[in-house]
Amino acid sequence: MKVHLKSNVYWVGKIDWELQSFHGDDYSINHGSSQNAYLIQEEKTILVDTVWTPNTTEFLDNLKKEIDLKDLDAIIVQHGEVDHSGSLPALMAERPDLPIYCTANGVKSLTGQFHHPEWDYRVVKTGDTLDVGNGKSLVFVEMPMLHWPDSMASYLTQDNILFSNDAFGQHFAVGELFNDKADQCLLMEEAIKYYANILTPFAPIAKRKLQEVISMDLTIDIIAPSHGVIWRDNPLQIVEKYVEWSDAYQEDQITIVYDTMWDGTKKLAHRLALEIAELSPDTVVKTYNVALTDKNDIITEVFKSRAIAVGSPTVGNDILSSVAGWLYFLKELKMKNKQAAVFGCYGWSGECTKVLREKLTEAGFSVVEPEARVNWVPTEDQLSEMKAIAQALV
Repeated sequence: MKVHLKSNVYWVGKIDWELQSFHGDDYSINHGSSQNAYLIQEEKTILVDTVWTPNTTEFLDNLKKEIDLKDLDAIIVQHGEVDHSGSLPALMAERPDLPIYCTANGVKSLTGQFHHPEWDYRVVKTGDTLDVGNGKSLVFVEMPMLHWPDSMASYLTQDNILFSNDAFGQHFAVGELFNDKADQCLLMEEAIKYYANILTPFAPIAKRKLQEVISMDLTIDIIAPSHGVIWRDNPLQIVEKYVEWSDAYQEDQITIVYDTMWDGTKKLAHRLALEIAELSPDTVVKTYNVALTDKNDIITEVFKSRAIAVGSPTVGNDILSSVAGWLYFLKELKMKNKQAAVFGCYGWSGECTKVLREKLTEAGFSVVEPEARVNWVPTEDQLSEMKAIAQALV
């Protein structure tokens, strides 16, 4: 199946309704996803990216219904990760002479994964062009670390289409493909989740690259990313969001994250939420048990927050593994300009708040001084100590 985008440009990808996780099991997918590949049929026939390996047969069968593979003049590989390039070996088995346009790091990525140094790689850098005929060209823009070193985008002149690779995407399946056909609330939820969980570590790079792209003064009628919807209705709305999200983003929200053994730490978490709501009624307060809630959804809420509070009981002179694992993921994301607080219960040694404080500091959070470290199950007097934490965060 191919879907018309504009002029002689078509979507030829895969909508993956059943996909439930990504990056191994590191990213949860709640509403399906898509692997977007694109076909340009001008005087030259150009394929932009492929799809994930499990969908190779379906992809090539569909592509052969649209074109004779002998007529394909080149393939643009914007990113070597296998959700984009997984079908490339099968395609190259049928067209071993096909030129592959990619960055220098793209060559390293593709040869490292597929072990075919003999393929016809054509290395491109920012500003290089590929004439596709009828007065149109593809202009290449390197996008290193958004989110791999090999990443790039491609801009089709005259049609004003930006094939943006992973930037501006979402793991979100929409049968009609286009942003104006999607549920708008779900679309923005999935867009910010995608940014928060995948692109946040590279926010400073994203900010500089966005400024570079904006300074090129390109007319953009369509943004065609590698996953999720194709932005044709006010496509710059997602660029504006990325500019906002890349600048140490935060809303008036405080998110409380905890796990508990025998409900003592849970009582502290819930009391803290009440104290914050009482002190600052306009502040959004959200509370999550990290063992019962999807970690990526929690990260999205943390990304939106100006402050967080993290709680765990002491276990084995440390904290619960559910909290520890989540904090390791949080550190990986390198969030900026956010406060944090710590709390927890203990029976004997009581290292929980010390460990939490260390881990949050390592993750880049400014940890406030007030904390709650409660022996056994908190009394009403001990629960009232949460007010001091609430005041420090508010």
